[in-house]
Amino acid sequence: MDNGEQKHISIIVPAYNEADAVSDLHQEILEVCRGLNQSFEIIFINDGSTDPTLEKLKRLKPIKIIDFRKNFGQTAALDAGIKVAQGKYIVTLDGDGQNDPHDIPKLLTVLNDGGYDVVSGWRKNRKDKTGKILFSFVAAKLRLLLINDGIHDSGCTLKVYKKECFDRVDLVGEAHRFIPAILKIKGYKIGEVIVNHRFRTTGVTKYDWRRSIKGLLDIVSIWFWKKYANRPLHLFGGFGIVLALISFISGIVVVWRKVFMGFDLSDTILSELTIYMFLVAIQFMIFGLLADIVSKVYFSATKDVVYDIREIINCKEDNEQK
Repeated sequence: MDNGEQKHISIIVPAYNEADAVSDLHQEILEVCRGLNQSFEIIFINDGSTDPTLEKLKRLKPIKIIDFRKNFGQTAALDAGIKVAQGKYIVTLDGDGQNDPHDIPKLLTVLNDGGYDVVSGWRKNRKDKTGKILFSFVAAKLRLLLINDGIHDSGCTLKVYKKECFDRVDLVGEAHRFIPAILKIKGYKIGEVIVNHRFRTTGVTKYDWRRSIKGLLDIVSIWFWKKYANRPLHLFGGFGIVLALISFISGIVVVWRKVFMGFDLSDTILSELTIYMFLVAIQFMIFGLLADIVSKVYFSATKDVVYDIREIINCKEDNEQK
């Protein structure tokens, strides 16, 4: 299947210590892809596995294997797979077998029929441990509050994308959970469909509290990028102006109490607080200016933009038509 030509579908599967799952998962994916009657490629990323995952993958055909030197994480694995993918559509799913490959045709149908750029799976009936579900619930509420990507289950790896979604998107940190949010910021249309979620029958989960903390920090990062990436001065300068106003009002109170009312201010912290807030306000303003410069340098150097053009339509007058 790998003849160097563009494929219709690229299936991308990160795998870390999933030696007992990859063979059966590959077979399921292969059966589904053959049933679609479209050209396809299956890409597995061996994310620095310390078990025989790589050896198991090498026995499978057809397959393209990306072998990492060490464990870099699911986000890096997905990014590497997306960058090598040749498909018009990109499908991602977990390597542990909990995502059901038989849902892939349904996601593709919803994407095309609904005119979406991305369709995300929704594990409405999750088969995970209570702790993992609880962490996901809290993260989902925070995600809804800050970035509101419009879907229930951003953490579900089973998704289908149009390849063009990643023309100017690099995945870092734990951003694989927030790809819909990143793409929504750029104006892509996001859809969602309920998918099957299966019990883990092999291996152990790689999800722990450390990944939860990283995910929460990434939510804050994406919130900032969504609202202030091209205008950070509005955020930091806004804080600076508020603190400067408070400092100004506090200063008036200090002068009034000292000069006109004769109060001894040596036993209060009001005057020190006034000076402190004024200095912090100046620091926020300076930080905002520096962040604004860095933002402009970034957009200039990377050629990234805060908008994304779907197409340019040129409507000519009738007498100009040839």
